[in-house]
Amino acid sequence: MESQQVFTIGQQGLMMLLTVAAPMLIVVLVVGVLVSVFQAATQINEATLSFVPKLLAAVAVMAVMGPWMLTTLVDYLRSMLLSIPMAAGG
Repeated sequence: MESQQVFTIGQQGLMMLLTVAAPMLIVVLVVGVLVSVFQAATQINEATLSFVPKLLAAVAVMAVMGPWMLTTLVDYLRSMLLSIPMAAGG
């Protein structure tokens, strides 16, 4: 296996990681910012007020986007496993 192939596979893996994680990260980030603005505006400094909405948002994203995330990861893993014989030279 050439070094270019290794770098290409690594790059594809990182892009897949970003693609699958992006919906969760974006939603939790937006919820966190909104809760922080609410806390700053009302001067409520409650730790659970910042944790619970993010947790609920993460669960909602997993419920909505979970099947797509799982399908995408399984397809990527299947393509990587099927490319092993070609990469090994056989």
